[in-house]
Amino acid sequence: MNSIQNVENVSQRPETRSKKFWRVVLGSMVGFILANMIIGLFTVFFMIAMIAGASTGSAPVVENGSVLKIDLQNPVVERAEDNPFENMDLGSYYSTASIGLDDILSSLKAAADDNRIKGIFLNLKSVSASPATLTAIRDALKAFKESDKFIYAYSETYSQGAYYLASAADKVFLNTKGGLDFRGVAFQVMFYKNMLNKLGVDVQVVRHGKFKSAVEPYILDKMSEANREQMEVLAHSLWNSFAQEISVDRRISEDSLNIIADNLLVSTAEDALRYHLVDGLVYRNQFEDAMKQKLKLEKDDDIKYISLNQYKKAVTEPRKRSSNKVAVIYAVGQIVDGKGGSSIIGSSSLCKEIREAYKNDKVKAIVLRVNSPGGSALASEVIWNEIEQAKAAGKIVVTSMGDYAASGGYYISCNSDMIFAQPNTLTGSIGVFGLIPNAQKLMKDKLGVNVDIAQSNKHAAGIGIFKPMDETEYKFMLTQIEDIYATFTQRVSDGRGMPVERVDEIGQGRVWSGIDALELGLVDKLGSLDDAVVAAAELAKISEYDVDYYPLKKSWLDKILNSMNEEETAIKMMKSELGDLYYTYEAFKNVMTMEGIQARMPMEIKIEE
Repeated sequence: MNSIQNVENVSQRPETRSKKFWRVVLGSMVGFILANMIIGLFTVFFMIAMIAGASTGSAPVVENGSVLKIDLQNPVVERAEDNPFENMDLGSYYSTASIGLDDILSSLKAAADDNRIKGIFLNLKSVSASPATLTAIRDALKAFKESDKFIYAYSETYSQGAYYLASAADKVFLNTKGGLDFRGVAFQVMFYKNMLNKLGVDVQVVRHGKFKSAVEPYILDKMSEANREQMEVLAHSLWNSFAQEISVDRRISEDSLNIIADNLLVSTAEDALRYHLVDGLVYRNQFEDAMKQKLKLEKDDDIKYISLNQYKKAVTEPRKRSSNKVAVIYAVGQIVDGKGGSSIIGSSSLCKEIREAYKNDKVKAIVLRVNSPGGSALASEVIWNEIEQAKAAGKIVVTSMGDYAASGGYYISCNSDMIFAQPNTLTGSIGVFGLIPNAQKLMKDKLGVNVDIAQSNKHAAGIGIFKPMDETEYKFMLTQIEDIYATFTQRVSDGRGMPVERVDEIGQGRVWSGIDALELGLVDKLGSLDDAVVAAAELAKISEYDVDYYPLKKSWLDKILNSMNEEETAIKMMKSELGDLYYTYEAFKNVMTMEGIQARMPMEIKIEE
């Protein structure tokens, strides 16, 4: 009886505060976790349902008498995944989806032959794209005009890149109180030496090439004379390319265009009209009236617009169903060892795609589409060797350069049978460097952390970030740098058929425009990706062929399910939050994480609109 009574007394004892606290905390945690799991699952199923609904919906209808409306407000990239959310307002992550250059060019090509399309409306305010991409789009617009269809452009304001595209139109209209940016090309370089000094980080550099200025932002507070020289040459080359094309289409001399830019003569809409940069100053409704007149519509009729996104879904490029294939392999982003991603060239990933192509008996030629500022020298060598294997397998290899194919980007291009570039492609930058940060002061003086080492041999700990390099370690790094530079220049010499001494003379890390690269023999022809495909087929002696693209595009469902926790998602969110400060963060991160010897160009193009 006593034992039973004791048990009853224990069970009736009041709950302590500690037990109650942990019961509430643990219960809340479990509830929070379960709620998030349910919400997460609901969100995934909801998105899957939306994607399924969007993908199974009927294709847009192209009506007779339609006008293709081109609005390039989102970033233009080489290739973009299909985005079922692009016409929905679902927040910045989804609404800022990129536009694929491949989709733009294929849509313009299809529209030229489509009797239902009567013309194009360029609705351009600013265009987030680099110079070579703009040139590719402009060339496609010019090809469209050969079909005797019209192109009209209208905007309230034109950025310089937007006006470059608009100048290809039959008529360019500007809002009566709008603006037009016309001032030339400039490179602005941010220098981080003083910031790193304040943080207590000393950047140690080993390099070959007096123009190898990728390291300068970390060790100087302004451009070196050699870097300023190459930057000014590049700026003039890019601007001359733009001005020449605008001059032809607007019938304004290049001298006049330079006077306008040098003196900032276009400060009002009236100035733009006075100097014949535009054809009329109108409001949007007046522009619509001009379009209706061109289409021979009544004033009360509606113009049948179809967006670029709708049109690309409405038309499909016909397949020739040939047994012969030309494989286009995209190599986009910085070059790293191992596995890459959608905007990173991983040596193992790209080699796998190249290998798959050259082991396919139906593939007669490979076109490598390079848009890269370079990166790891070792990864570039690995990719170079895979291209050699493709040629040994009897495949023709042609390179098509995009916005840039420099340093490591040129390394993986130099052994192609033929190289195409745009006039304003940035290429060359034949040089290598090593960048090793010394964060000893940061750890000790700023963070109060001391790092000590016990080792069997003098250099057993390797060249790390917690101590400065000594003379032996510097010589060790320099030997590696010189060896890789010698290999790089020999690769170029063999691929381009020029003496090593000549390669060294035009190398030294110097960046060249596509026009200059053609004169120097670094590329063979100026032209587009389509031109490269045609040339590859001719070299392979095939007239009927299909074009296959590598790697296969991922569906948006795959992209969402596989990349919810990927770094690129975090980067996109961080860019949105930090704005221009993101690039300072990125520069500091690059200093602290850059590994191995680099074959990298001194800048990446960032278009400010």
